[in-house]
Amino acid sequence: MNTGNIGRLSLASGCHLHLVQPFGFELDDKRVKRAGLDYWQHISLHTYAGIDDFFTVNAGAPMAFFSSHGKRSYLEVDYTDGTFLIFGKESVGLSQNVRETHADQLFHIPLHSNHVRSLNLANAVSIVVYEGLRNLSL
Repeated sequence: MNTGNIGRLSLASGCHLHLVQPFGFELDDKRVKRAGLDYWQHISLHTYAGIDDFFTVNAGAPMAFFSSHGKRSYLEVDYTDGTFLIFGKESVGLSQNVRETHADQLFHIPLHSNHVRSLNLANAVSIVVYEGLRNLSL
């Protein structure tokens, strides 16, 4: 399950995990915990009642949004400590409203085959998180 894998990634990379409702799962779901192994209780987890709640609580924070609709590469993000890396649901991605509202902060991960529409969400998050960490260590 992507959320469990992303949770494990957030803990391994020292990142905070922010989840916006509605979820397509329950946080106490066995699959989430199994994917997060026995680390789930150590994850720095923040949940929000909806996207408006997320933007209100985190107003003014640096953010980068990721979508196959982005025009700029994830390599062009100005990764700074505390930057929110925003991904949508695997099934539908970021909403059109979010993509349009944050078009100047919208990035993509290049795909080198026209036989693939997108990457698995957990894989995409991994790529971006570790690129961010690499940039912060330069």
